[in-house]
Amino acid sequence: MPISRPDLPSMRSRLRGAIYGLLVGDALGVPYEFSSAAELPEPGLIEMQPPPGFQRAHSGVPPGTWSDDGAQALHLLKVLLAGDAAIEARFAEGLQSWKTSGELTPDGRVFDIGIQTQEAIARLARGVPPDQSGPYEERSNGNGSLMRVLPAALLPAADDGVLMARARRQSLPTHGHARSLLACSLSTLVSARLLRGLSFVEALDDAQERLEESTVEAERDELRILLDGRLDAPGGSGYVVDCLWSSVAAVLRTRTFEDCVRCAIRFGNDTDTTACVAGGWAGLLYGEEAIPTRWREQLHGKHLVEPLLERLVACWGQTGT
Repeated sequence: MPISRPDLPSMRSRLRGAIYGLLVGDALGVPYEFSSAAELPEPGLIEMQPPPGFQRAHSGVPPGTWSDDGAQALHLLKVLLAGDAAIEARFAEGLQSWKTSGELTPDGRVFDIGIQTQEAIARLARGVPPDQSGPYEERSNGNGSLMRVLPAALLPAADDGVLMARARRQSLPTHGHARSLLACSLSTLVSARLLRGLSFVEALDDAQERLEESTVEAERDELRILLDGRLDAPGGSGYVVDCLWSSVAAVLRTRTFEDCVRCAIRFGNDTDTTACVAGGWAGLLYGEEAIPTRWREQLHGKHLVEPLLERLVACWGQTGT
C-alpha cells in the first residue's frame, strides 16, 4: 500500500527519478571505470568530464553517455511496458538488437559489453533458448543482470511473486546462476518498496525478509552467500554480490542523490555499474528534481528515454508535471 508523507516526492517524480538516476549514475561512472579507489579524484571533483590530468576510461566516448548498463535497462523497460508474457524471448531479441545495431544507445555505439553477456548473446544467435542461454556456472556471477533490473519494479504488479518472477526472467538470457537470480530479486523487492514510499532501511529489511520467506530449499545456500555479502567492505567490483552491497552502502552513507552516486564511484573498479544501481535507488528515494540539473542537461540521448517514461508514468495513471 502506498505511503503518504510530506517529504515524499510524487509518484511521477520517483518513476522518472529512478530511470534518470540509473542513467545519470551510469554515465557519470563511465570515465572512472577500472580505476582503483586510490586513483580516483576527490568526491567534489567527480563530474561527467573528469578533472585535468585524470586518465579517463573509454576516452572516445563523449561525456554524458550511458553504457551497456543503461541501454539494457531501457530495453527491459520497453519489454515490460508491453506486458509480462514471454519476457525472456522478447528481452533476448532486444539484447541482440542492441548488440548488432546499438538500439537505445545515445549514439548508436555499443561499448563496455561484459564478457558473460557477449557469450550469452552468441549462444542466443546459435539458437539456444533464452531461458537457457545465460551461463549458470558459479564463476558466472557478474553484475550484468543486476545493473539493468530496476524496471522490473517500476511497472504495477499484483504481488511480490510477480516482481521476483520478472527479476529472474530478465536475468536468465545472460545470467542463469541462482546467486544472480536472487540478487536481482532482492534488488527488485527493495526498489518496489522504495516506490511505495518506504525509507531505504525499511525497504531493505522488508525485502530481505520477504526473499528469505520465499526462497526454495535448493537455493538456501546461495541466499546465505548473497546475504553474507553485507559483512564485506564495499569494493565496487563486477561481482554481483559486491555490486549489490556496494550500491546499498552508497545509499546508506549519504543523504542526497549527488553524494550517493559520487560515493558509489569512489569505491572504484566497476564505477559505472555501482553508480547505476545506486543512482536508480537514489532517484526513487529523492525524486527526479534531486538529480543535479547540470547532470541531467549533460546526459545524451534523452529523446530515447522520454517516450518510454511517458508510457511508464501513464501505467500508474500519472499525468502532468
